[in-house]
Amino acid sequence: MANKQVFPTKGNLMAIKKSNALAKVGFDLMDRKRNILIREIMTNLDDIKKLRDEISEVFGKAYQALQEANTTLGIISDLTNMVPIDDGITMTYRSVMGVEIPKVIYESHPLKLTYGMERANTKFDYAYRMFHEVKNLTVVLAEVENSVYRLANAIRKSQKRANALQNIVIPGFEENIKFITEALEEKEREEFTRQKVIKLKKDKKNK
Repeated sequence: MANKQVFPTKGNLMAIKKSNALAKVGFDLMDRKRNILIREIMTNLDDIKKLRDEISEVFGKAYQALQEANTTLGIISDLTNMVPIDDGITMTYRSVMGVEIPKVIYESHPLKLTYGMERANTKFDYAYRMFHEVKNLTVVLAEVENSVYRLANAIRKSQKRANALQNIVIPGFEENIKFITEALEEKEREEFTRQKVIKLKKDKKNK
């Protein structure tokens, strides 16, 4: 809707036309950014489904083996306490259309059995290997899910800005351009009519 407080001058008309052109460029950029981010997130969504399915399968095997180890060995908390803490995870970021996407770097070392072999058995060894695999998969899943979360937020913001430009800002500028243009044309017609009347009066006076 046109802002009737805008004074209809050629200067204001030029300024609003410039702002309108910039707003259209901004909309095109937001729309392009949104489409690129959507393509990026769709790739990650496919990865998430595969990773979740794989983790679910490995978790099932790990817990089943752990239950069997508990059954055959009794409570094995003393064995699990011997497993060292793994702190080999670092994080960097890459930028996709201004969105910082995390890259989790995990230094996975060859699996070593650090607990007392005299208290363990093959069931516990298998459970240990399965949970080690779960850890590796979880690191990858955490990276992908965090990426999807950030991309979804960026897409939502881009969509909101694009909608505001398309449905509010640009139509407002165009209404103002129409209002000023019509006002200036009306003013020119009035001036033309006024000049014509003056000329007719002069011609009549001269006669």
